[in-house]
Amino acid sequence: MLTDDGKHLYVSWDEYHLLIERLALKVHASGWAFDQILCLARGGLRPGDVLSRVFDKPLAIMSTSSYRAGSGTVQGRLDIAETITMPQGQLGGRVLLVDDLADSGVTLKAVVERLRAAPAITELRSAVIWTKGVSVFEPDYQVEFLPTSPWIHQPFEDYDALRPDDLKRKLSY
Repeated sequence: MLTDDGKHLYVSWDEYHLLIERLALKVHASGWAFDQILCLARGGLRPGDVLSRVFDKPLAIMSTSSYRAGSGTVQGRLDIAETITMPQGQLGGRVLLVDDLADSGVTLKAVVERLRAAPAITELRSAVIWTKGVSVFEPDYQVEFLPTSPWIHQPFEDYDALRPDDLKRKLSY
């Protein structure tokens, strides 16, 4: 639900899963046949996992991080892992890069530049749930374009500030 001022978008678990399914259908409707999925951790883990299952394609994971401070609300220096985790072989062929959103677009742009330099990758396309108006990167597939660039409150963000003692209190009967 987008707030009246357009500055915040609140997404429930049900809405989040529906958006991932809509993303899968957008990729499918394009007719593009890809060989592997590479998701960006952490935000792209859930969409990447679902797309990997729906398309029955191997899932690789690349860890990136820039939102660490303030329970994940303050962007800092961009860190991109040197290695990609995958069950076997190497990343190559036609690769679908998946993340949750193109926020500033800096992370996706940097990752795409790195991956385009990989000789084993013959074609690379990107897919996200949301693209913000301020993004410097335009993905190949998106579910929603957000011209006002609201802060997206995703359902899993509750865990950013939740600690084991909080869980203990929450789950005590």
